[in-house]
Amino acid sequence: MNKAELINDAAEKAGLSKKDTEAVINAAIDVISQCLAEGDKVQLVGFGAFEVKCRAERVGRNPKSKEPIKIPASKVPVFKPGKALKDAVAK
Repeated sequence: MNKAELINDAAEKAGLSKKDTEAVINAAIDVISQCLAEGDKVQLVGFGAFEVKCRAERVGRNPKSKEPIKIPASKVPVFKPGKALKDAVAK
């Protein structure tokens, strides 16, 4: 499912126009992105939690030359599914 299909299905379920539904979904994505950029955790009970994890600096290898290279530390967004979502998928 892509974003357009998500908007269509959500609009149909909620009884809203596609334009209004798209605005709501875009706003939700923007708010989640902004919170993660600020280092906050976004928890949606029954669905899951979005948070930022810090990856430590590590040593990797260049596949061509086999030389070790330093991979810098970074922050990455992660999603941890909630129990209700896990149960729904497991059915």
